Amino acid sequence: MKLSPLAKRAQRHERNQSQLDLNLVSLIDIFIILIFFLMFNATGVEVLPNTKSVKLPESTAEKSPKETVVVQVSGEDIVVQGRKVASVSEVMNSGVEVIDALKAELEFHAGRQMIRKDKQEPTGKAVTIMGDKEIPYSLLRKVMVTCARADYSNISFAVLRKNKG
Repeated sequence: MKLSPLAKRAQRHERNQSQLDLNLVSLIDIFIILIFFLMFNATGVEVLPNTKSVKLPESTAEKSPKETVVVQVSGEDIVVQGRKVASVSEVMNSGVEVIDALKAELEFHAGRQMIRKDKQEPTGKAVTIMGDKEIPYSLLRKVMVTCARADYSNISFAVLRKNKG
């Protein structure tokens, strides 16, 4: 039986359409699994804020940072969680050891942490200080004393990890 060119064309068209049928359900399942995998694995990493005004010292520390309140100390400003609380020149010129604005901001964040967490860690509240490597020790000491007076007993310093070898 000989088919006309129009019939051959219709037969080819019908044959080619059946090959284009895709099963999207399995692709959607793969994407959902991938999204859940990325969500669960991305939550365990804390990213410290990166500012160009703070150059961190290098260290061979192996321990990863925990999620804490971050105090950034640059050459000009003292910043808590992205909010400027004091200028370095005012703090250095004052004769007191406790920085009142920093203490008030840390106490505010401590109150917010208690509301968010049902279980309070027995080791005390934690703070991470991101201090520029060029700041004087007297300024760093004032920041640490203020953190201690605001009942932050677990004080950590942010550093850059040195490459081995």
